[in-house]
Amino acid sequence: MKKFFCVSGAAVLFWLLGGCSFEKTQQVQSVDTAMGTVVQQSIYTREADSGAARDILELTKSLEQEMLSRRLDSSQVYAVNAGAGKPEGTEVSEELAQILRTCIRIGEDSGGALDITLGPVVQLWDMDAWAAGERTGEFQPPGEEALTEALGLCGRDKMQLWEDSGESSQGNGGEAEDHVDASVGGRVILSAGACLDLGAVGKGVALDRILVYLEEHKEILGAVISLGGSILTYGEKPEGGGWRVAVMDPFDTSAYVGILTLDGGWCVSTSGDYQRFVEAEGVRYHHIYDPSSGYPAQSGVAGVTILSHSGLESDALSTACFILGVEAGLELAERYGAEALFVEKDGRVTMTAGMEQYWSPVGERIPE
Repeated sequence: MKKFFCVSGAAVLFWLLGGCSFEKTQQVQSVDTAMGTVVQQSIYTREADSGAARDILELTKSLEQEMLSRRLDSSQVYAVNAGAGKPEGTEVSEELAQILRTCIRIGEDSGGALDITLGPVVQLWDMDAWAAGERTGEFQPPGEEALTEALGLCGRDKMQLWEDSGESSQGNGGEAEDHVDASVGGRVILSAGACLDLGAVGKGVALDRILVYLEEHKEILGAVISLGGSILTYGEKPEGGGWRVAVMDPFDTSAYVGILTLDGGWCVSTSGDYQRFVEAEGVRYHHIYDPSSGYPAQSGVAGVTILSHSGLESDALSTACFILGVEAGLELAERYGAEALFVEKDGRVTMTAGMEQYWSPVGERIPE
């Protein structure tokens, strides 16, 4: 027997729909899709006909189309991958260069747990297509030979990011090609066959972009935006109280293990083995791959939730911490000033000390 499954959100969003305490405040709600997930918005604004929800949806779609997608030929990441093997590499914008710098830093600090060059392994498993039911037939995990070949195309040494100063972030010497045009942020050089995949951080990047939009529109008093398992809280609700975000129970996705009560300005990202997976012959194959083996990570963790003021860091850290497991994951989160909560395979919940002030459990779960 086999089972395919895709959960659109790793955390359940609770919107408190009490009456507004300010007469002219309007609440705008929207549910749509972008970046391969469900986009839920609840926005409090002074304008009755606010176009904020529409703008945010379009902003999210354009981010995927113009920068992050490895599948759409209109994106910068697609262009970088298409240029793999070319010694001159591919120019990228300052925004993408900064995203790559952050990913490189977290990758190094996590001992390689976050690896944005894992594209060949991601393509080989093709878990998104299996989980969404786009591929049919008998699921088989990749063979050892194919997986070894794919892993050989991955790794930090397969990518160089030349800064606009002419220096490589890889720090392995070599000469830059004259200089990079000042209108761009740098140049990415990939080895032949290498492939960037920013799926682990894309939704967090979108949250950071959305936050900038919200801050620029003063008529927006508060909002909570959910992109699947990544959530942004902003401002305040007119009726008072914190934003309530429930963390899904990895063992029962119709329930939750607890609620986070948050002020505005937090990004919440969750990674779990229940989001996109295939079960075949009693084995669950999920979409979070360990770069050391190429197989779905087995760290004793079923789900990780990260709190950070950076969407990019929250998304990247949730993936890295899931792969690392509880002990190393807690150390990594604390290094970045983030709060972390782990739901372990045996049902235990472990968290950073700072997470406890936001956390309310909904009851003890008895392991099966």
